[in-house]
Amino acid sequence: MARIRRRDLLTGSAAFLVSGRMARGEVISGKLPWQPDAGSPPHTIQPGGWKYFTRAEAATVEALVDRIIPPDPETPGGKDAGCAVFIDRQLAGGYGHSEGLYNEGPFHDGAEQQGPQSAKTPAEMYRAALAALDRFCRAPPANGGSGKPFAELSPELQDAVLHDLEDGKINLEGADAKKFFKQLLKDTQQGFFADPVYGGNRNMCAWKMIGFPGARYDYRDWVGRHNERYPHPPVSITGRPDWTPS
Repeated sequence: MARIRRRDLLTGSAAFLVSGRMARGEVISGKLPWQPDAGSPPHTIQPGGWKYFTRAEAATVEALVDRIIPPDPETPGGKDAGCAVFIDRQLAGGYGHSEGLYNEGPFHDGAEQQGPQSAKTPAEMYRAALAALDRFCRAPPANGGSGKPFAELSPELQDAVLHDLEDGKINLEGADAKKFFKQLLKDTQQGFFADPVYGGNRNMCAWKMIGFPGARYDYRDWVGRHNERYPHPPVSITGRPDWTPS
């Protein structure tokens, strides 16, 4: 039997596929045979209501992100930028449930470069940590708390709690304070700077603050112009609200 070379097999297969398309009249001409995002278009997050957080959890997260990114006269803080909405939608979706990741044991604390080593999904971790933080804050002062939920504390006390979370000085029952703070910080940053299609960076406020062009198709003329502010408004994946079809 004659040996079939790999090159001949691939060439023959390509010819067969092309001839099959030709026979069915599927001649490609004039334009590309696809539309942008036709396979898996981004789902635009709609404001209003919470998909994962309870109202109490949402109030805590809004207060947390607003102290991590406090507002100033020019740029909204984490709450008004939609960071809590971003986190809520992420936890309600595939990210929150660790879809596509190996999540079977054994679970051991590893090096930082090895990523999360926990049986809890991000959604489960948030729920446990927020409940533990609420218990800590509501505890009487004699037990280290303030007798109020986090959202009702003064900004100074909220900052003190965040610092203690970051340093691991707070004992969160059923949760790791330092890991929770690190995760919260990362998710808040992503919510602030991600495309608005995902619920955060409302009105592209973060991009306007840093002069980022967003999803503009071409800004090569400005790549090498350092220390110059980009003069054009940013563009989201979904375009700009002020654009109208021509």
